[in-house]
Amino acid sequence: MADAKVIPFDEDRPRRRPPRRVRVVSAPEPAVEPVEPAVPEPGTAEPRGGGWDRRIAGGLSFLRRRITGEYEVDDFGYDKELTDQVLMSLMRPLYEKYFRVEVKGLENIPAEGGALIVANHSGTLPLDGLMLQVAVHDHHPAQRHLRLLAADLVFMLPVVNELARKAGHTLACAEDAQRLLEAGELVGVMPEGFKGIGKPFGDRYKLQRFGRGGFVSTALRAGTPIVPCSIVGAEEIYPMVGNAKTLARLLGIPYFPITPTFPWLGPLGVVPLPTKWTIQFGEPIPTDGYAAEAADDPMLMFNLTDQVREQIQHTLYKLLVQRRSVFF
Repeated sequence: MADAKVIPFDEDRPRRRPPRRVRVVSAPEPAVEPVEPAVPEPGTAEPRGGGWDRRIAGGLSFLRRRITGEYEVDDFGYDKELTDQVLMSLMRPLYEKYFRVEVKGLENIPAEGGALIVANHSGTLPLDGLMLQVAVHDHHPAQRHLRLLAADLVFMLPVVNELARKAGHTLACAEDAQRLLEAGELVGVMPEGFKGIGKPFGDRYKLQRFGRGGFVSTALRAGTPIVPCSIVGAEEIYPMVGNAKTLARLLGIPYFPITPTFPWLGPLGVVPLPTKWTIQFGEPIPTDGYAAEAADDPMLMFNLTDQVREQIQHTLYKLLVQRRSVFF
């Protein structure tokens, strides 16, 4: 699993209608006090301004908890409240308005329990992992959180390191992945790693090597299904036409991309092209029917790895044939 490289996921309770209060007076007929306005039932229209009042109150409550430290993180540093209310809100406009992501096959992701989502990786910068996280959270009926396995480089970068941890991601190692799967979490991995996101534009949608199959071994040990995932659209956001290898070595990064806009346009060259994305989740591959020692069988791992890779590649070709345009 060590070679799997990827960069990087309160509803208000219904309030009961206040009871009608009646005061009996000494007059021949009882007089009824004016009734306080009832709280709107869920799903009904609120009085004007009520929605904004609730949002402001919620925002102030959120800030108070952040300042006083009254929030929870798990052993990996995952901050669910911050992810739901801040990080997902920042990524959602990019997902909905800019890349206009279409999602298929969500029924193949289990509603509960551990599962390993294995996806292709591309795009020069790892935006596909973030869009995958939004897709699962916003569109799956159970609104599940995807915990991505990230490369060690991610956790050496300032700011990025903290954000990745807060969003629920962790180092791409077998121990962390198995702990998450056994805890019933949804884990995402992109086995192509830097070979996938750093490949030249001429090799787009051609899957690179999937490592030594460590992700299969982890799924076998945890007894969780493997869900293949194919992403179309990310390859064209930064068409990589060259790689300044010497500069990359000096900077200590896997590659230094040269695109039609970067570095020629400076900061503007970092703006991705507004391509149209499609994410499709394939039929899950069960692993709970294998014996305990199956995780140590290299031939079985090779066969399952090849099966996952072929399924993703076949779906990529199918989606490419179906799409009308890169941008529409």
